[in-house]
Amino acid sequence: MILERLLREEWGRLLALLVAQFRRLDLAEDALGDAFEAAARRWPEDGEPANPRAWLLVAARRRVLDRLRAEAVAHRSLPLLAVETDLTEEARRVLADGSAPGEAGVVDERLRLVLLCAHPTLPAEHAAALTLRLVLGVPTADVARLFLVPTATMAARLTRARKRLAGASFAVPTGEALLRRVADVADIAYLAFTAGYAPGSGADVVRSEEAGEALRLVRVLREVAPDAARPDLDALLALMLLQHSRRDARVADGALVLLPDQDRSRWRRTEIVEALDLLTPLAAGTTSTPYLLQALIAAEHAIAPTASDTVWSRITRWYAELEDLTGSPVVRLNRAVAVAEADGPGPALALLDGLDLPGHRLPAVRAELLTRAGRSAEARTAYDAAIGACENAAERDHLVGRRDRLDDG
Repeated sequence: MILERLLREEWGRLLALLVAQFRRLDLAEDALGDAFEAAARRWPEDGEPANPRAWLLVAARRRVLDRLRAEAVAHRSLPLLAVETDLTEEARRVLADGSAPGEAGVVDERLRLVLLCAHPTLPAEHAAALTLRLVLGVPTADVARLFLVPTATMAARLTRARKRLAGASFAVPTGEALLRRVADVADIAYLAFTAGYAPGSGADVVRSEEAGEALRLVRVLREVAPDAARPDLDALLALMLLQHSRRDARVADGALVLLPDQDRSRWRRTEIVEALDLLTPLAAGTTSTPYLLQALIAAEHAIAPTASDTVWSRITRWYAELEDLTGSPVVRLNRAVAVAEADGPGPALALLDGLDLPGHRLPAVRAELLTRAGRSAEARTAYDAAIGACENAAERDHLVGRRDRLDDG
């Protein structure tokens, strides 16, 4: 249906134009939602308009003006109505010909909206949720499902985020400040993406469709960001495409399927090819970034015909470089897993000495490595610790299964 396509593809663009004109995020969002509802009622009876985007923009604009008139009467503040005569040039172009995405004015306003939603005053998870809701038009219920919270909780979180943005500057920074803000938005998008693949329970073991919306956000960000930000955004998009390409093989019969056990024929090759095309020029460069190194690691898995064909020596080298770059204990943990594949459990266990991480992942990895080293009693103790610390039903079931197989010899 065309209205669904417009909601998916044009929501952020139209909202950006309204926010740019009226500088009222609350009015713009409500008015655009009303315009889509009106279209859902009227278009089936009246027929689709010649320029659907212009119809929606005009309808939303009229609703904003109606609200402004009501506020002006309530507050005796007639100057608020002056905006009625000030239609932005980009909006005029949309009304005239429905101009295609990517034109300079739209790009500027979409970037302004993206940066506003990911404002530094917002907690990262709230910014991620607000960005998906406003820039992409993802329904609140789907955003809630992505972050594994009730819809009412997410609605309240979004409301608080909007209130915190009241009075925030709509200005777009320049130079290094702009690049830092774009990098922050990229991190927020990746946070939302990884939330989709953080194991849930039942029907929500993974939430690949919602994770795909975060991937779409990175595509939007690449369209509107300055050229200097493009290499790192290309690396991030490649990383997300490679991880997302495995979505059909990640779950079987409601249970998680780990990477070595996945049916690689179910991986989506078109997305892998797109990712590799993005990575090829980046890999030839001299600058490594965290997203690029993670993407190169993911690419090694993607090009290996089977798990046993994986070139672990390259993966361990990139993990070592990534750890040097970030100093992250999570990277050290992942590096230990790769070292176990390349050099055996002994060197991998040595990497875990002195490592301190909350949660169940560190004892779970240690349990697996101890099992491979034949140290069953220590492995069982580590599995018990991991199971006790695990708060996710799907992952806990997996750990219990690994421990039970250990008990079975």
